[in-house]
Amino acid sequence: MVTTRKGTKSDHPGVGSTINVVESNVNNVVETETGAGSTTQDNTSQKLVTPALNKRKKKKTKKRTSTICPKFDDYDVSVHSSDNTLSNDSSSFTDGDLFTTPKASDLGLHSPARLRAHSFSDASPDSEYTPNNRRNSIAALITAADFLDSTQFNNFTSPPTDGNKVNENIASTPHADEVSPSLPIVDTLFKMGEGTENGSLTAEKKHELISRNLQEVLGDDKMKTILKERDLKIYWGTATTGKPHIAYFVPMSKIGDFLKAGCEVTILLADLHAYLDNMKAPWDLLALRTQYYEHSIKAMLSSIGVPLEKLKFVRGTDYQLSKEYTLDVYRLSSVITEHDAKKAGAEVVKQIDHPLLSGLLYPGLQALDEEHLHVDAQFGGIDQRKIFTFAEKYLPQLGYAKRIHLMNPMVPGLAGGKMSSSEEDSKIDLLDSASNVKKKLKKAFCEPGNIADNGVLSFAKHVVFSLLKDGENFVVNRNEANGGNIEFNKYQDLEDYFAQEKLHPADLKGAVEVYINRLLDPIRKTFEAADLKKLAAKAYPPPSKNKPGGGDEEIVPSRLDIRVGKIVEVSLHPDAESLYVEKIDLGEGAPRTIVSGLVNYVPIDQMLNRNVVVLCNLKPAKMRGIESCGMVLCASEETEQAKVVEPLDPPADSSPGDKVFTENYEGGQPDEVLNPKKKVWDKLQVDLKTTSNCEAAWQGNSLLTSKGKITCKSLKLASIK
Repeated sequence: MVTTRKGTKSDHPGVGSTINVVESNVNNVVETETGAGSTTQDNTSQKLVTPALNKRKKKKTKKRTSTICPKFDDYDVSVHSSDNTLSNDSSSFTDGDLFTTPKASDLGLHSPARLRAHSFSDASPDSEYTPNNRRNSIAALITAADFLDSTQFNNFTSPPTDGNKVNENIASTPHADEVSPSLPIVDTLFKMGEGTENGSLTAEKKHELISRNLQEVLGDDKMKTILKERDLKIYWGTATTGKPHIAYFVPMSKIGDFLKAGCEVTILLADLHAYLDNMKAPWDLLALRTQYYEHSIKAMLSSIGVPLEKLKFVRGTDYQLSKEYTLDVYRLSSVITEHDAKKAGAEVVKQIDHPLLSGLLYPGLQALDEEHLHVDAQFGGIDQRKIFTFAEKYLPQLGYAKRIHLMNPMVPGLAGGKMSSSEEDSKIDLLDSASNVKKKLKKAFCEPGNIADNGVLSFAKHVVFSLLKDGENFVVNRNEANGGNIEFNKYQDLEDYFAQEKLHPADLKGAVEVYINRLLDPIRKTFEAADLKKLAAKAYPPPSKNKPGGGDEEIVPSRLDIRVGKIVEVSLHPDAESLYVEKIDLGEGAPRTIVSGLVNYVPIDQMLNRNVVVLCNLKPAKMRGIESCGMVLCASEETEQAKVVEPLDPPADSSPGDKVFTENYEGGQPDEVLNPKKKVWDKLQVDLKTTSNCEAAWQGNSLLTSKGKITCKSLKLASIK
């Protein structure tokens, strides 16, 4: 009798096929097909042997378990037994059991395929009903036995871990041409299951999952040693500042890998760090933004199929205000130099000429988190590298262990440079509407053939391709006139195609738009809930309307009095070799005297009669005895090798006195004089940068006159000061 247990459907290869389970002596196996009830017979014994444990009387057997998941519900499973009894107990499957599927077409085969079961004697049944377990089960079983002679078939006394071995055996048979359609199936299934040991992942496979798609790992040997003994403990922290954006999908996909590798993962909602970093998050909003981040991260993980049950969420202020942690902050501050603290935070903490002490504390606190969260490793973006090496240097000085550091690549912003929460046009928010996604992608920098500085292409690489399912291709829809639709199964192929200008930027943007909306749709739906809408509104209240002067407290660029000026006279400072003394016409009737440290960067003959951009409402200050009444704004880029400075250029037909304003902030009135105690300029300056097009901008909003944009000669993504 054949009894069929109907299971649930899934997208696995072969789903819906019927697998008939029989046990047989594998020598001289002959397949006889009898429709849906095909059986396997032993020519020697001519009998079927049941794997049912309840009928094996007085026969002592060691505990046997199978790589078959106990809940083998992805398939219709039928079990043949010699006494017409049925066993659904997967522990009854033992080494050498044969599986057949009469619906061979479900696996891409031309005729029924036999699968050999393989068990691990010291493994225990996997109690979890997870897709990963089912994949490993199937992968450990499949061999296209029908096309192998008995000798070849018996070579598979245990499943090889390399699917290529199966393919080589199949290819050597006389019927290789018939079985060729099955090769991708065989290869795919073996790859899904390789690296298993005793029903779980080997240390090598765990290491592969943890480290794939990372840009750099510090402490790799230590990680390998730990994985041989136990699972890794990892934490990822995020400062709860601006709204999370789509670049967060990069760490989210890696967190999925960590969980698959059995890691204990802690997500730190770093609210205290958000406050310390130039007060990006006001103290009274910390709790609300922490809640918003937790809901956002959970929605992102759910949208890409990452289970949440094994994740641990921790709020920074839950332990960072404790006696023990505070004492460690004091201990650490006694050994750290100001130079090292500033250098460590250079890529993460907002950099200003006169940094707040809070910004210098930031790297030290992040280092201490590794110890107080009791982890083996910290995961973060490559922009965190200086903080990671800082932690490796200073934690041992407190008697704490050096940790492992895992770094993912950074996704460039849509305008080039780092995707930033503070620059609206550089990012796509998780809750951006489909129309906003289209609008931002349309404006995104995506030069034909440019693969080095292309935020759209980078997003496809680091997010879209990393989240494609097995067998799924990246699809670009094009009309027939442009070559028709095209698919890519590897990112490198897409990059090469774009580099050769065979793919138009508009077509690439259109394809990426589809995948972005696919990721964001479930998140948008989650945040349609009334309580989450209310939370978002409270955590990120809209900015108040500009008052004259921008208001005393609101830090907006309209408070800056920036104008076009013309240098009508220039000379060297009598007491300072690096300073020029300039007379600049700002449309005020008489030129202003301004002192600039540009001697080492701009020849004096290039200064005279030059149009420049001047910040006019700084408090006058003496520089080596000469009062300076403003500042010539320049783009500046500094590396360990050299420093490059270029004065900003107004539009060609500009006139002295032309007002420079910031896009979307045209309405406010500038302060008469910027109060140095309020550090208004310092706080605004950190977000003044050039774009990938060498255009001046504040948080991605262009600096303009009525005649056009403010630019510089060649510096991209450079600070303006």
